Amino acid sequence: MPQSAKRPGGRNSSNSPPRDFGRQGFQRQLGGQSPQSRALDLRGLGLDSYEMLHKTFLNVSPELAHGSFPSLIHRSRALCTCFTPAKLISKKPHHCLAHFASATTNYSRPFHLFQYGGKKGCFRLHLSSTMSLDIQCEQLSDTRWTELLPLIQQCQVVRLDDCGLTEVRCQDMSSALRANPALTELDLRTNELGDAGVRLVLQALQGPTCTIQKLSLQNCCLTEAGCGVLPSMLRSVPSLRELHLSDNPLGDAGLKLLCEGLLNPQCHLEKLQLEYCNLTAASCEFLASVLRAKPDFKELIVSNNDLSEAGVRTLCQGLKDSACPLEALKLENCGVTAANCRDLCSAVASKTSLQALDLGSNRLGDAGLTELCQGLLRPSFRLRTLWLWECGITAEGCHELCRMLCSLESLRELSLAGNELGDAGAQLLCESLLAPGCRLESLWVKTCSLTAACCPLFSSVLAQNKCLLELQMSSNPLGDVGVQTLCQGLGQPGTVLRVLWLGDCDVSDVGCSSLASTLLANHSLRELDLSNNRMGDEGVRQLMGSLRQPGCALEQLVLYDIYWSEEMDNQLRALEEDKPSLRIIS
Repeated sequence: MPQSAKRPGGRNSSNSPPRDFGRQGFQRQLGGQSPQSRALDLRGLGLDSYEMLHKTFLNVSPELAHGSFPSLIHRSRALCTCFTPAKLISKKPHHCLAHFASATTNYSRPFHLFQYGGKKGCFRLHLSSTMSLDIQCEQLSDTRWTELLPLIQQCQVVRLDDCGLTEVRCQDMSSALRANPALTELDLRTNELGDAGVRLVLQALQGPTCTIQKLSLQNCCLTEAGCGVLPSMLRSVPSLRELHLSDNPLGDAGLKLLCEGLLNPQCHLEKLQLEYCNLTAASCEFLASVLRAKPDFKELIVSNNDLSEAGVRTLCQGLKDSACPLEALKLENCGVTAANCRDLCSAVASKTSLQALDLGSNRLGDAGLTELCQGLLRPSFRLRTLWLWECGITAEGCHELCRMLCSLESLRELSLAGNELGDAGAQLLCESLLAPGCRLESLWVKTCSLTAACCPLFSSVLAQNKCLLELQMSSNPLGDVGVQTLCQGLGQPGTVLRVLWLGDCDVSDVGCSSLASTLLANHSLRELDLSNNRMGDEGVRQLMGSLRQPGCALEQLVLYDIYWSEEMDNQLRALEEDKPSLRIIS
């Protein structure tokens, strides 16, 4: 970024010149894409360009005149573009909604509209055989709200995320929801609905024609006092399968009311999210009862609640007694201890369905990890994701972990971020990654006290391993020497890594020179993060030299908190214009 810019690590997008949307520009965007997947990026388009744009569409892609182009993307602060048969309409977003809906709902081919409202909000309307409305981060005016209500009555999916909704809006929305028998998903997260507003919404969903399957009321200011309506709602809506109530201060009393509804035979919920709900060990007995009673339960997320060792043990006992086919269990920052690891192993012993286990930010230590890994080594286990970030693990704990990596062929994602593994732990990990039984695809070792000394090991992994697709090594002092060593592995033929994170690794212009050469030799890497490193104009210039080449396959370069001159900023913007497949994030 230019050193004179006001936002560190960013670029003033409002000063970006409009893109060239001539015939060649559109043909370049359309080229090589199937009719089913094509999308156009219309960022930076002004009012004076719409007439030319319409003419270009008709010349380059006549099928647009008949409503058959499947996807349109438009990013602008104040404008929305609608394509209808033989007509191009450009108005403010809310003005064209009703016309767009009436003009396209009868088409058999999918038709999408995306509109980005700049810093204030994001709007998306998707119309096809399933119609959805998605608005994010926009404070809705009275006029705008009035125009949206008819869409809320029609759409199968309604997402109004952080839209300033309150109890007053819920009164209007309640009537619209009652009139919409097609609704299958409702997302009202991050709105201050309060207990009264949530009550209105839930009462509206209790009609005989309601078939909603997914409901999110995350961060809606729901308290214990508002939970009284939950039992009747869960009893009256047997179609509901997924409920998100995270970031609401329900407390143990509110959780008890929720579980009363969950225990009703008419409730068939399968997935429940309760992060940051002020739950304690007292809530675990209620949750254990639900697990025992619900044979179809698949996902329980209770991260960031102070359950303590006793509460986790109670929860594990309920899980052990349950026949449910649990697929995901997330207990981040819940007070899980090393002693609980034996409880967890016992609980999941019969859960061959378990695919994701998240125990991050719990002080398991090496002893707890050893206990856990031994329990996960059952032949029938099919775990795919294991998160153990900030669990107090050292190189000593890696011995049993690596034995599991070599034997558990189903494991695809492993996070060890924030553990003091050191180079000794890295050596054990790399030896496992080279074992024939390891099928890991994503490894996070961010902030693990790794140095350049371990990079030859990782270089060998990058050159030889044919499964690892993502490697997160940020916030380790690898330096230029370490990065140069990694590049030796990345430059070998047949490498498969697609995503590499090297943020805050003490990389300078010297390291960028090696990376620039690697970008030309490597044909698998698609995303590279070099944020918060020491390179300047010279390092960025060397990267740009490779990125300009047709043979460079990189699609995304992340450069947060990197400082460069105004001239370099102009060159970066020009490069993005010349190479639409490349995205530079800063």
